[in-house]
Amino acid sequence: MERPYLTKKEIQMIYEKEFASDRLNQVRDIFLFSCYTGLAYVDVKHLSKSNINIGIDGDRWIFTHRQKTDTSTRVPLLPLAQEMLLKYENHPQCVNSDVLFPVLSNQKMNSYLKEIASVCGINKDLTFHFARHTFATTVTLSNGVPIESVSKMLGHTNIKTTQHYAKILNKKVSDDMAVLRNKLVNKT
Repeated sequence: MERPYLTKKEIQMIYEKEFASDRLNQVRDIFLFSCYTGLAYVDVKHLSKSNINIGIDGDRWIFTHRQKTDTSTRVPLLPLAQEMLLKYENHPQCVNSDVLFPVLSNQKMNSYLKEIASVCGINKDLTFHFARHTFATTVTLSNGVPIESVSKMLGHTNIKTTQHYAKILNKKVSDDMAVLRNKLVNKT
């Protein structure tokens, strides 16, 4: 089964777009956070400050449990994800409810994501779940993060689940083989 995801260019288009309404900007920010953490809608919705801790490398990480599989998940915070967190740290709804983001219902988020895709000229049926797929493919696997690490960050209980993402990365295979080809040519 093909898992839809956004390309690097599409992520950039969404990131750079300033929307006329605060609600669309907010949905965009929360969606991008998920693109750079791989967290599912329900897991982002329940994140609080207590989920942000210092990881093994001394940087900030998310420590949480996936609701769907009840597995422990630890994800280092990439710069874009940190940027989104900072944007909302003093948001009244976040402060009052002890959450990191003012997340709307999944139905509303998906409805607004379709609007965002349309405004950005992205011809895909964008839903919040695209963020997990985008994290797996565009953000991690296509940048050389080993599948075992991606599987762990996604909270998958079986690496076969993660391998679905790897199947669609022919571009990554092509790039990796080009590097190998160059190494082999330069050794002769």
